[in-house]
Amino acid sequence: MTERDAIHRVLDDGLHRLAALGPDLGAEATSIGEILWSPPRIVVVGRLKAGKSTLVNALIGAPVAETAALEATNVVTVYADGSPSRADVVGIDGRRYRVPVRHDRVAELPLAPPDIAYVDRRLPSAALRAATLIDTPGLSTTTTANDAATRRATVDGFAQTQGASVDADAAVFLFDAEPRADEADFLSSLPFTPLTMLGVLSRADAFGLGALGPRDPLGHAAEHARRLAGRLDTLVSGVIPVSGLMAQTSHTGMLTEAHAAALAQLAPLSRLDVLRTFDDDAFPSVLPVPTRIELLALLGEYGVLNGRTVASHGAAALNTWLAERSGIGELTRLLRTSITRYAVLHRAHRVLDRLDRLAFTHPSRESIRSLTAQLRSAPPLLAVTVLEDYQRMLRTDPRAAVTGELATVLTADTAAERVGLDPGAPAEAVAAQARHRLVAAQHRSLATSSAAEDAALVTLIRTYTQMT
Repeated sequence: MTERDAIHRVLDDGLHRLAALGPDLGAEATSIGEILWSPPRIVVVGRLKAGKSTLVNALIGAPVAETAALEATNVVTVYADGSPSRADVVGIDGRRYRVPVRHDRVAELPLAPPDIAYVDRRLPSAALRAATLIDTPGLSTTTTANDAATRRATVDGFAQTQGASVDADAAVFLFDAEPRADEADFLSSLPFTPLTMLGVLSRADAFGLGALGPRDPLGHAAEHARRLAGRLDTLVSGVIPVSGLMAQTSHTGMLTEAHAAALAQLAPLSRLDVLRTFDDDAFPSVLPVPTRIELLALLGEYGVLNGRTVASHGAAALNTWLAERSGIGELTRLLRTSITRYAVLHRAHRVLDRLDRLAFTHPSRESIRSLTAQLRSAPPLLAVTVLEDYQRMLRTDPRAAVTGELATVLTADTAAERVGLDPGAPAEAVAAQARHRLVAAQHRSLATSSAAEDAALVTLIRTYTQMT
């Protein structure tokens, strides 16, 4: 049984026990169960024109997110698996309005953006069966409405949408060169840890001086992303360079054989002549103006300059090249593995938090508190407690030794790695190291610098005790 299955089994059993406490608690258990069993929700945030909708299209595998219409990009849109394809606009007051979908896009909005909580967009998608995606307006843009809508989706989602939750379990944050001060502050305000936040250096194909510069922009972007990951390690788990345009074109079926054939006509030309083809109207070109415009819109300057030889092998070869060079593969891999793994823990934390809040308001509060305490003491949920302590320590003292120790426990794949040993270390060595760490944690618990550190050490003591 996987860690995720074990967590789900314990919590599902707890929700059944909650429902048995009283007739009215059945509805509460069902509501909390929707949090537990629905796919992880990943919110995509960043400044206006950061390329969020383009990236969402690539991740979904269909050109459904509006990338141009200002009205549509001014609202939060939740993309979830569902059939038939449909869209509902959910107002701030909680009312829902069914809206038509044309050519995979929402045709019109019945309310002004400030009056919209979010657009609930359903479409059949294998990608969305694995994770729901939340596309947001630009953060810290020229309108305060955009900023407020983004914050509703990521910080105050459940309360602000009156039960139609757009809460997220993980975040993808897009930026260009590096986050500005207000963007870093916003990242810090999100209810996540670095384990559930991933940075994306967007527009990697135009990084630095772009396709026309002396350096390959993708390689340059990769180097910069590695440096950024080190500087932002208290905010995000890593920084991935991605060309959203190339990813969108390669993953949404937009590229055709006609496009490849047109681009292949430029293969014999020198780099300078290719540039003149697109920039100099007086230069004799083998491609008509509409074709040149379309190729640039699909591929960008980098794709046109560097993909023209590949295009001579056909659309499939060009599409594969675009996908590989775009960086979307590494991003998708991380979202499906590590980010989803920790999103499960974050979701379990949300379930326990709902139970805690219910214990303060319901007449059966003592029974609910007892149930929650039993759930928290279950071995599979120890990792959730570690996550909660890690999140508190990140706010209190992100560079503390205890914070790093909690991160090691959370990110380890084996018991040996949990105590800082190589994965292949023998069981007796693991137990001995666990006893050593247990004694050290007990000693440190005698003089802590904060309540958060005190709670974290209690959790570490429990962790190492189970390993001895």
